[in-house]
Amino acid sequence: MNPAPMRLRLSWDDPGTGERKEPTLAVPIALGREFNQMPAEINGRRVSRLTLNSLEVSRFHVLIDMDAGGLVVIDQNSSNGTFMNGQRQTRSVLGNGDSLQIGPYYISVSFAANPSASPPSGNSQIFFHPDTDLPDPRISHPAPLPPLASPAQPGGTAAFPPPAFQAQQVVVQDLHATGLWVDEVDYAAVGGGLGSFVWVDFLRIYGVKSSQIAALGMEPQPYARYKRLCMNSQIPLYERLRSNSDSCPDNIWGWPSYALREAGYDLLKGSLGTAFGYLWQVFAEPAFAQTYTPRAGNVFDAIDREAKRIGWEQIFRYASVRSIRKTEDGRYAIAYSRTSANQRDHAFLIARNVQLATGYPAIQFLPDLQAYREKTNDFKSVVNAYEEHNHVYEHLEKFGGTVMIRGRGIVASRIVQRIYEARAKNPNISLLHLMRSPKPQGNKFGRSQRTVENHYEFQPFNWPKATWGGELRIMLEKAEPEQRKRLLADWGGTTTADRRDWRRMVEEGIRQGWYQITFGEVERVERNPHSSGIERTVTYIQEKGLKGQIRLEADFIIDATGLDAKVKANPLLNDLVTHYNLPLHENGRLAVANNFELVEMRSSQGRMYAAGAMTLGGPYAAVDSFLGLQYAALCASDGLAAARAPGIHRLNFLSSFGQWLKWVVNQAP
Repeated sequence: MNPAPMRLRLSWDDPGTGERKEPTLAVPIALGREFNQMPAEINGRRVSRLTLNSLEVSRFHVLIDMDAGGLVVIDQNSSNGTFMNGQRQTRSVLGNGDSLQIGPYYISVSFAANPSASPPSGNSQIFFHPDTDLPDPRISHPAPLPPLASPAQPGGTAAFPPPAFQAQQVVVQDLHATGLWVDEVDYAAVGGGLGSFVWVDFLRIYGVKSSQIAALGMEPQPYARYKRLCMNSQIPLYERLRSNSDSCPDNIWGWPSYALREAGYDLLKGSLGTAFGYLWQVFAEPAFAQTYTPRAGNVFDAIDREAKRIGWEQIFRYASVRSIRKTEDGRYAIAYSRTSANQRDHAFLIARNVQLATGYPAIQFLPDLQAYREKTNDFKSVVNAYEEHNHVYEHLEKFGGTVMIRGRGIVASRIVQRIYEARAKNPNISLLHLMRSPKPQGNKFGRSQRTVENHYEFQPFNWPKATWGGELRIMLEKAEPEQRKRLLADWGGTTTADRRDWRRMVEEGIRQGWYQITFGEVERVERNPHSSGIERTVTYIQEKGLKGQIRLEADFIIDATGLDAKVKANPLLNDLVTHYNLPLHENGRLAVANNFELVEMRSSQGRMYAAGAMTLGGPYAAVDSFLGLQYAALCASDGLAAARAPGIHRLNFLSSFGQWLKWVVNQAP
């Protein structure tokens, strides 16, 4: 009887989407770009074949197998090589906890002790509270979607949405029969955030009157959630965002850009050197100067000005959207709740055209940190970078201590800066940065390759700049679905901005010893009393080669792994997708046409569009950027104009210039 083959768990974050993958496979394991180019059998043994969709991965890239010396990794003469623990290898012994880099994929390897019991995959989540739209730290697991029909609510209010919303096509007269408020508009923006604001801005510029538009959301300021996430992740108003100079959500021309506006302000104050410094950055970035990015406060102030100009206050409606359905007359019915101080009341909105831009529904939370919080009910020592956690820095500045950061990228870099600033008040602060694996080299595409320093991969923005409006945008738009997956994997990955101050802080911290980078897969996190009687977190990670465990103590752990945009994490979108069987990409996002339309939701009188992170995997890469939201709104507006939607007119150069002049003098569209 042959012994059962050894099994390995391979873990990595998808370079295109950031989604966690953790398959458990039997040895031998072949990894490559093309399934049929990898062997199905080796010496009579079945091979587990794993496809990695990137042009940087060879057709048959590497083989993991057993030999007399144990488990080995054998490169198959690949074009870009195989890196193990940061070193390029052609053949090497593989131990528990080792890491492999194959193209843009950084894969951690662990031995599976029990073939039938594989660990949970993916990241856990902190969901936004349904009534306040604020992160609710008490909810760290997916809550079941509430049924559309449920028992009567307290106070005699009938269940909402009503049973009529179970139909594929809702009869409008049935909604009127409920006795609830029913209103009708031509355009409805669902979400009420930046994506909704940008679409409404385009509609107004394209000629639609404010009385024809409704924007449904939870907060009057369209940037309220974005601002809160920035503040929580330690980006105050005077700090700079990771956004392009001409990505201006308040101005469809992107001119004057943020750099030009900021230079103008400084010229008026007499700061000539600073003003020309901004212009030099834009002219010489990124080869000869640091990439310019705008200050958060300047962006929010500009949006406030534009919101007032287009009549956002009259367009916005406070609403918690519960469900969306097609109507029998070719429109869309939106069921939403309106909460007042004394009661919750409900209403319906009938719209011909709808845009979905609900943003990120959840904060990603690492499973071991979720398990720790559920077990200990400790929401102070273990926090997410996107939660409010100023108490961490206040404690450090007063008492000192050790902080562990999990994850690497733009948010982790900003947390490093905040710790650096805290050390100016109390030097007895140390920083432990736990990464899953080393990063010896950056992603490649063609002749271009991103630089890496201290295991940070640098890029000015979260995607190459050409994905916004250059040749990479056109390439993605023309590509087939499988090609799009490959391109996104090659272009994506966790990167941070190439800022000199951040690089200097890391170098200084490593040199002085207060900043340490450690690699490993976490087994568990516990809370143990310190020798002084103060309880601390203890993180256990695998030591390579099954030699034991490494024990890492810290006063605080900050999870900087990011946000979750999967459709299933949003009850509203999940209900819509389930009810109409809408197609999703493998990454869990909505499949949209090149003009961002949800074609399956098209009706006889109207169209439905989507924007933002929920559309990643479609025709555009930087979907959650300011310019990405503008591009989606532009495509949707042109699509509506082509469909002769009410009140909307396609812009030409003269009409666009006229609208830009109105923006300059702050006159309503």
